Amino acid sequence: MKVGLVCPYNMFEFAGGVQEVVFAQQRELTKLGHDVKIITPRPRNFTKAIPPHTILLGRSTKLNTPFHTMVDMSVSVDVAEIDVMLDKEKFDLLHFHEPWVPMLARQILTRSTAINVATFHAKLPETLMSRSIVSAVTPYTKSVLKFLDGLSAVSEAAAEYVRTLTNDPITIVPNGIDLRTYKINKRAKVNPNRITYIGRLEKRKGVEYLLLAYARLQKRNPNVELIIAGKGVKEDNLKLMVSDLKLRNVTFSGFVSNEEKIELMQTSSIVCSPALYGESFGIILLEAMACGSVIVAGNNPGYRAVLTERGQLSLIDPRESEDFADKLELLLQDQQLRQIWKNWASQYVRNFDNAVIAKQYNQFYNDTINAI
Repeated sequence: MKVGLVCPYNMFEFAGGVQEVVFAQQRELTKLGHDVKIITPRPRNFTKAIPPHTILLGRSTKLNTPFHTMVDMSVSVDVAEIDVMLDKEKFDLLHFHEPWVPMLARQILTRSTAINVATFHAKLPETLMSRSIVSAVTPYTKSVLKFLDGLSAVSEAAAEYVRTLTNDPITIVPNGIDLRTYKINKRAKVNPNRITYIGRLEKRKGVEYLLLAYARLQKRNPNVELIIAGKGVKEDNLKLMVSDLKLRNVTFSGFVSNEEKIELMQTSSIVCSPALYGESFGIILLEAMACGSVIVAGNNPGYRAVLTERGQLSLIDPRESEDFADKLELLLQDQQLRQIWKNWASQYVRNFDNAVIAKQYNQFYNDTINAI
């Protein structure tokens, strides 16, 4: 089957979770025998060679969202360009990731004669601002849904908004990771006192609450250290907090490569992700599990979807600094509990290997086609 994966985001710079999912899906569906291409906007000033199995359509630009997050997304596409592409490629199935994001998905959908399916990734925060945004985008999203033959979401949290707009079934297909890339390095020397945060430095990620908990923890254990890997709009404020709280052994590493990220996870005792909201899943949690690090994470709906069973031991309310610090201390020092948690995680994470997830998408495609 010839499959087109449509992503509205820049696939070459500032790549986040959605882009990683699309790349992995292309590779794994190809292994299953499909002819798969990625359709994505051309970034501004893009001069590199077009990667294999990639179609650049329209243009993208950088935008600041109301949630203090920068995105590089589709902003324009020529309808004639779409017609030429569809006529040339003759896709059997088009898979739209985040179809509610303007403009690429809807403009292709109105011209597509293929089977059209979609995956919803995002979980909007429960705030007055987000409810206002939902009110604004709902008519647009409804206009997209009528062109779709099958719906999926990466978690129940990601499906929540769409369920308010349609009675059609929504298949849950979680995100995955490459277990050959993210794995325990038995030669790596784990620092028993190291806590690591990896991600964007923005409000919803809750890093300031990690600093408050770390301040309490450091009073009890002066040997702990904290590495903060990432960039973002809150970086200067977080550095000021470190100074004001007189915290020791805190390192801001800036943006790290994927190889550096893996090494950090393999050598850290705890990977902490105290996100407050806006998380629909939590790929970083799976990556840390696969690398052998214990997790402490915010109890937002997306992370709860990943940290089930014994993983619930890792969940905290980031705003409760004392409880947060207690959980960090417990999972740093209780070696028996750490080993129990690791044994569970090493088995559980196998459910999320990219090859397993691709088979679930393949079944979703077949079920959609059979239902038409």
